[in-house]
Amino acid sequence: MRNFQFLLILLLPCFWACEQVQEAALLDLSSNVVTGGVTESPSTPSAEIVFQSTDQGQTWQDISSGLPADLSPTSFLVADGELFLTTAKGIYRNSSAATKANWKKEMSLMEPFSNISTGSGNRIAFNREGRFYQKLQGTGVWMPIFTNFENPLVRSVHTTESGIIFIGCDNGLFKSSDQGKSWKHVMENGWVFKMVESDGVLLCTNESGILRSTDGGENWDLVLSEGGVGITVETIKGGFAAITCCENMESRRVRTSMDGGLTWQAIDADLPPSLSISSIQEVGDYFYCGHPNGIYRSDDRGQTWELLQPTIGEKVFELSVSGEVLYAILRDKGC
Repeated sequence: MRNFQFLLILLLPCFWACEQVQEAALLDLSSNVVTGGVTESPSTPSAEIVFQSTDQGQTWQDISSGLPADLSPTSFLVADGELFLTTAKGIYRNSSAATKANWKKEMSLMEPFSNISTGSGNRIAFNREGRFYQKLQGTGVWMPIFTNFENPLVRSVHTTESGIIFIGCDNGLFKSSDQGKSWKHVMENGWVFKMVESDGVLLCTNESGILRSTDGGENWDLVLSEGGVGITVETIKGGFAAITCCENMESRRVRTSMDGGLTWQAIDADLPPSLSISSIQEVGDYFYCGHPNGIYRSDDRGQTWELLQPTIGEKVFELSVSGEVLYAILRDKGC
């Protein structure tokens, strides 16, 4: 008994100290449930990583305060009222309604959890090795899922509005209609990076270009190919927009489709050709394009383009949209 009392006295300060760390991330090793995120306090202020515009791209605010200065962003997602910034060092999040930047790192999702899912449903963090954690909506809790998925080299995760889950890998696309209990290899010809849906049509990027499905992802047809890979695809009013790599022109092309992805029209004649065009978005009556020169805007559906914001250094802006708000992350050139 005396030994127990002595041990308890020694441990009490530790318990008290743990209670004071209100924002520390928790890791429950017994249940593999991870929770919480803490605001990082870098030794040097960060800037020029994430930007926001609320006036149709006329002005841009740097909302990077609180992020480590040496981050190299890989992607950006606006979902569930939060901003998610993925990097090689982990995932950072911030409220999209915040009046000032308050970035928090998902401390339990450090390397190599550096990717996050798109589409509907709760967010899913994943890595290239095929480990997945799902964020319970409205909480800071992440729980392991898809433990039966055995295909490595994962590139993307997308959940459709009907709850179908797709995982894109180097060896094709896998589909689950039962919340990840079982998986079907629905497409074997190359990787899938990005997927979107509109009016029953699914489009995805592929090493051959842009693929299309109208039967819930069971079968896929190549609808846009210019000898190179598909870079990105987005939904716009009445259709889709996509960027592909054109082998003959040694440039990336920007196109739109207003018939469900069947036919495509170029909207980049007034854009300087480049192999590093990164993104295409629509807000209101404007198109926006992330380009090595900076951020371009078009008010005539892509016939002409105006440079709104020059780039910084040798990087390129990658654009995202939430309602009427534009976001841009400054990242290295490339896919």
